[in-house]
Amino acid sequence: MAMRRGGSRPPGRGRGRRFPPRRRVCGFCVDKVKIIDYKDIGRLRRFISERCKIDPRRKTGVCAGHQRDLAVAIKRARHLALLPMAPTHTRVTTGIS
Repeated sequence: MAMRRGGSRPPGRGRGRRFPPRRRVCGFCVDKVKIIDYKDIGRLRRFISERCKIDPRRKTGVCAGHQRDLAVAIKRARHLALLPMAPTHTRVTTGIS
C-alpha cells in the first residue's frame, strides 16, 4: 500500500488561489510623470516605510524605471535634509536631580 507524503489532506484542496492577484499599475506611469522631483516631499513620503527605508517595488507597485528614479530622488532629498535618514530616536534618560 503506497502512502502519500503530503499528510492526511485530500488531494486538490488548498492549492493555489481562487482569484489571481490584481496587477498593480505604476502610479507615475498613470500620471505620466517624466521626472520625479526630489522637492516633492509629499509624494516621496508615500514610498518610505516607518523605519525610513525605501519600500520595494513589490509593495509599492512602481515600475522598474520609476523605482530607480524614485530611489535617486529620495536619496537627494535625504542629502538636503528634506527627508529623514533614520527614524526619530527616543532617548531614555534617568531622573538624576
